[in-house]
Amino acid sequence: MISLRLNGAPITVVTAHGIIIATIIQNKPDILERRYPDGSKFRASESFVRKWLHGTMKWSRRKATQAAQKLPVNWEDLCEKSFLRKAYVIKEEDIPASLYVNSDQTQVVYAPGDKMTWAGTGSKQVQLLGGDEKRAFTALVSVASNGTLLPMQAIYGGKTVRSTPSPRAPNYDDLIEAGFLLEESGTDTYWSNQKTMQNFVNKILAPYFDTEKTKLSLPSSQRSMWSIDVWSVHRSEEFKDWVNSKHPTIILDYIPGGCTGVAQPCDVGIQRPFKLSIKRSYHEDVVSEILGQLDSGAHTLSMDNRIGTMRDRSARWLWNAFRSLQNVELVKKVRVPIDTKIYFTHSLHRLLNFVSFGSGIFPMSV
Repeated sequence: MISLRLNGAPITVVTAHGIIIATIIQNKPDILERRYPDGSKFRASESFVRKWLHGTMKWSRRKATQAAQKLPVNWEDLCEKSFLRKAYVIKEEDIPASLYVNSDQTQVVYAPGDKMTWAGTGSKQVQLLGGDEKRAFTALVSVASNGTLLPMQAIYGGKTVRSTPSPRAPNYDDLIEAGFLLEESGTDTYWSNQKTMQNFVNKILAPYFDTEKTKLSLPSSQRSMWSIDVWSVHRSEEFKDWVNSKHPTIILDYIPGGCTGVAQPCDVGIQRPFKLSIKRSYHEDVVSEILGQLDSGAHTLSMDNRIGTMRDRSARWLWNAFRSLQNVELVKKVRVPIDTKIYFTHSLHRLLNFVSFGSGIFPMSV
């Protein structure tokens, strides 16, 4: 681990945990199976790893502070009005659960953690290779109110297809067969833009809506609702005009600004298990890579943090996350409490019940 730090590799708790597990498996695997007098087994929990790094290695965390996002002062009013608009449109347009979709973009860093590293306590200079923000990609996750998880879109920084995972990457074929979009941003950043958003609608969202209408024996003119945040591209006149022109049956619904943490289904309940799955997959890669070096008798450990390697590994991460989220009950459980004074009033809860069951449809609980 010391050699990794000397080479500037970032040491997160996840990375350190992977190295510890790989070392135990290679040198003393029985530790993982040994039972103690109280019946418990050894667990390299995150708290154990932190204590070990701090107490044994004499390392401490090196990280910049960041202010937390604050809710708008009138967030309750904003969310209430947003809820009423949803309820009205769903009822008036007879929108079934499968035609109400929420999408949310999230940054996926190639070394899950919190953009910090463990290093010697009191160190004046802390080098960090691969810790810059550009070493990441954007994942667009979408769920329907009936519990369906739509194929994801992953956007990588770059201007050619070579900026995306190689067709030889693990689980690449599985992603393509499932309908994933793995595409370059066309710019130096990995953020979505007009082109990638239009691709998502044309190749994932609209085909999904068309398929659902066919399943439900609904006419092609049946309206659907797409709930997204107020990011500048989403709210731009260019994007709204394009949707209205090319996909007039899709109704755009915007989450109030600054309220995604309490009012956007994907943000509230889907991104956390998604990121947890990504973290697990990254951990598996760390264990595999370090264990392979230990098995070969390497005296100095290293980690392949090249952007191409990490990008190819991301294909397996996405596939594992997709499989873990393909759980209808998990998606249906995503809801913001509306029957407590913290969020919405009980009258809105009754309205939701009326709209959901009285009219025979089930809108996502927001």
